Amino acid sequence: MSMHITGNVATNLYWLGRYLERTAITLREISATYDKVIDIDKQAGVKLYEKFDIELKYTNAYDFLKQAMFGDHNANILHFLTNARENAIICRHILDSEAFGEIIELYALFFTTNKNHLEIDYKLIDHAQSLIGEIWNARSMRDHRELSDSFFRIGKIIEEADYRIRFHEEADKEIIESIYKEVESLYAGLVKDHEKAPQFLKVEGKTQDDRLTALNAIIDKIIIG
Repeated sequence: MSMHITGNVATNLYWLGRYLERTAITLREISATYDKVIDIDKQAGVKLYEKFDIELKYTNAYDFLKQAMFGDHNANILHFLTNARENAIICRHILDSEAFGEIIELYALFFTTNKNHLEIDYKLIDHAQSLIGEIWNARSMRDHRELSDSFFRIGKIIEEADYRIRFHEEADKEIIESIYKEVESLYAGLVKDHEKAPQFLKVEGKTQDDRLTALNAIIDKIIIG
């Protein structure tokens, strides 16, 4: 595993992973909630965004899609992808050309849709989810693992843990536990050659928010040093 990577690049790889996973997760929630707004509960979108601490206002199901993806709040899809794009540009020299191109394409898809007031529908969501899947698959199918892969992967799974705690804590307890174990494994690989590496924080029995805070504290130490 190559060990040559700066703290700045590691940070941006970590956040690239988080923003890509955040985009995928939020798109899934938007898609499911869109159906509810149409058929079951017009206020389903309001309830969804309360979990983001956002008061989302919309007039109908289509307007819900528009406000969720491009509205004036920090949980809109274009905001996530703008940040992902900036992270990717900083890490361009260690991303393979295919993954970098797909990240730029993903951003452009939503930027163009918003700028040109194009129709927002399931095709947009499906295309975006397909691109994100290709990015993750390309990294997982590499012939050898790089240090950059670990930071990228940690970002993804920390975002998944945050999502499951926020939205489905009771139902997903076993999955959340497996996420913690995966982070521990990645952490062990990252610090095995460092005698003064911080010890992984054991916080069993505490709340999931406490455990997630502990994980983020350790990740900050890994990245910043």
